[in-house]
Amino acid sequence: MNHRNKLRTLIALAASACLTLGASVHAQSPTVIKLGWTTSDGAQDPYAVGARAFKAAVEKETAGRVEVQLFPNRALGDERQMLEGMRFGTVDAGIITNAVIAQLEPAFSVNDLPFLYATEAQAHKTLDGEIGKDLGGKLAGKGIVLLGFMEGGFRNMINNKRPVSTPADVQGVKYRVMQNPVFIDMFTSLGGSAVPMAWGETFTAVQQGTIDGLEIPLAVIDSNKYFEVTKFLSLTNHTYSAIGLVMSKRSLDKLPADLRKAVETAATAAVATQRQTAAADAKTTLAKLESNGMKINPVQDVAAFRASVKPVYDKFRQSGQGAVLDKALEAVK
Repeated sequence: MNHRNKLRTLIALAASACLTLGASVHAQSPTVIKLGWTTSDGAQDPYAVGARAFKAAVEKETAGRVEVQLFPNRALGDERQMLEGMRFGTVDAGIITNAVIAQLEPAFSVNDLPFLYATEAQAHKTLDGEIGKDLGGKLAGKGIVLLGFMEGGFRNMINNKRPVSTPADVQGVKYRVMQNPVFIDMFTSLGGSAVPMAWGETFTAVQQGTIDGLEIPLAVIDSNKYFEVTKFLSLTNHTYSAIGLVMSKRSLDKLPADLRKAVETAATAAVATQRQTAAADAKTTLAKLESNGMKINPVQDVAAFRASVKPVYDKFRQSGQGAVLDKALEAVK
């Protein structure tokens, strides 16, 4: 074999090796799940904590065959946009506020009824039981899989007008609320001015005085620096903030059966991890908010608030959700 033929042979062998290596690398490339949420990627932000827990659990459970890529701060759109994307398979997954899921499936609004859940443990038991299964079944019919409920913590009122100790203190105050009938009706029944607004517009609206305040979990106040633009934090604990870990049915169905099962198993583990972390973080968040200048007060007469919001329950029942409401009320007895 002359030198020219030897060179040709070596080039051919090298090309073949590169093709083989490329095919091998391609075969081993992990499947990617893009997971979005709208709040920060802060260390104690409950959405971010949940996202990181899900990424770690999925990649461990699938031995690296699935990679979860994280997109905080509305990188995949607002929550409603992400849900619509999941329905059509253009968004893989998200951690979404319950009230926004309820815009798509109204039965989810049961979780947002004011003063329904008295403790986190009571909420966990209910959401992990029949109520959660029923809600998941309804959402699956719309192309989205409910993988579990993470914890945003109880929601509280913050504003720049006055502390809230009684229902009368809500009157005349402009509160940003999510674009959800239960939250609008809640603040209307308390005499407040409910201003539906997308999350991405809210900080600037408070800063500029377009609204007086909003209702929000402690961890989200801290991680999104609302202490910089609001004075008063009243511990109303009016609504337990369930946040759904949800995935596009189309994206999940593309996975082989063993990986689908692994993702579902990982989601359960991630929910447990996120809840534990959220509970631990809550113990330090109040002190941090106070040190950052917020004036904090407890609410003594919860019964007065419950009486004021009774019309919200009545309207929810009249909307055709009596069955899910009765189940929830039985679960929290």
